[in-house]
Amino acid sequence: MSKTHTIAATAALLALGGAGGWGLSYWAGSHATAPAVAASAPAAQRQVLYWYDPMVPTQRFDKPGKSPFMDMELVPRYADEDASKAGAAGVSVSPQAMQALGLRLATAERRAIGSAIETVATVKLNERDVSIVQARAAGFVERVHGRAPGDVIAAGAPLADLFHPEWLAAQQEYLAVRATGDATLAAATRQRLVLLGMPPALVERVVAGGQPVAVTTVTAPTGGLISELMVRTGMTVDAGMTLARINGLGTVWLEAALPEVQAAGIATGQAATVRLAALPDQVLRGKVAAVLPEVNAETRTLRVRIELPNPGQRLRAGMFAQVSLQGAAAAAAVVLPAEAVIRTGKRALVYLQEAPGRYRPVEVELGPEADGWVVIHRGIAAGQQVVASGQFLIDSEASMQGVMARADLPAAVPATAQAAATVEYTASGVVVEMDKDGITLDHGPVPALKWPAMTMPFQWAQPALAQGLKVGQRVEFSFRQQGDEHIVTRIQPAAARPATTASAAARPAPGAVDHSAHTGGKP
Repeated sequence: MSKTHTIAATAALLALGGAGGWGLSYWAGSHATAPAVAASAPAAQRQVLYWYDPMVPTQRFDKPGKSPFMDMELVPRYADEDASKAGAAGVSVSPQAMQALGLRLATAERRAIGSAIETVATVKLNERDVSIVQARAAGFVERVHGRAPGDVIAAGAPLADLFHPEWLAAQQEYLAVRATGDATLAAATRQRLVLLGMPPALVERVVAGGQPVAVTTVTAPTGGLISELMVRTGMTVDAGMTLARINGLGTVWLEAALPEVQAAGIATGQAATVRLAALPDQVLRGKVAAVLPEVNAETRTLRVRIELPNPGQRLRAGMFAQVSLQGAAAAAAVVLPAEAVIRTGKRALVYLQEAPGRYRPVEVELGPEADGWVVIHRGIAAGQQVVASGQFLIDSEASMQGVMARADLPAAVPATAQAAATVEYTASGVVVEMDKDGITLDHGPVPALKWPAMTMPFQWAQPALAQGLKVGQRVEFSFRQQGDEHIVTRIQPAAARPATTASAAARPAPGAVDHSAHTGGKP
């Protein structure tokens, strides 16, 4: 082949390769961009309802930009997002997120929870079983028997020997009168011995022996623990002076401190089961002797006294005990695990499972709590499932999305509750701002609710009520209460009135800052 033909063939091959490469690249490019265009088409067609700050989801904006609350960009809310939530308002959690959060469900049950209350107590001496030993006349302490505070003595045990000069003189006078043979005068002087405070046994001893008794022995009237001993050899005593204090040991007290929330379940005479570390193989039984009427201001606890028999004096002051207070059997009620309830201080919430992966906050009314269960008076029915673990993270997500809790009423609502839900209140005010979801009004007092004049938001019963209204317009309106919300059911422009009335002059102009305004919907 000639050199000219070789050059021509090479050029043809190069031209064919370039054309093939261009065609291949065009095909790959067209097919690569097609899915991107198809994927971006739905996004370009999504309708934006408004923009909002995820940290303040209740505030809405009509255009994008930077949030006035946080240093972040506003986030769009699309119409298809609201449409997907219209059927079930709540928080959606994927199975992967459920596993990561450790989310666990619990089923509401109808059962009678035990009313037993477990607490700890301390053994103390029974302050009702106390004896005070006093001197009946002035005298001198001749001798103190071998006693000391903390000793346990029996009834009749000697404490001290006292010499009473007044008693000695009275005994000698009686014996002298009796020796005269005057029975009447002798009976009178004998009665004087009794009136001076001499024990009957001492009087009989003087009468039988015919000799005065100069020294008398003071004995313990009851057995028990000598908690105080105020007499010493050689000291002078006066009439009525306390010599000793003796605590009986036949019974003891257990003093327990209970949280004030459990005060309603405690009553005098209630049975108690007691276990002590010092007596691990025995279960003691007693009863509540007293519920003190004063709550400890520092610990917010209530003091309860339980009386226990003490045979053999095995129970000693200062011992610790485990106490179980048994209450009356409670009626069956709807209960949930106490850990499933979120207590905000003003209300209690649970997260109800409406469908797999979707949860909605529900306000509940709580009852008594025992053994890890809490009674639900209103809001949840038996058989419904709620979140028992991980609900705080779901609650945070619900707050960011603006999902509001409401109190679900049972199927059979009492007539009184239905009547309360339909009560309407009438007021007048000035339009501060409004949108399709609600209106903010600077309204006057509402005497039926004991509300003062304030500025607060309301929701529309129907969006059509906003037609014809404008900011700054004075209106008359009616509203009803629905949980924590206030719903406007009727609104119309108010009749013209002078602008210099006392009420108008006293209230700020529309748009001005009202530092006394209540924005939570309640006075």
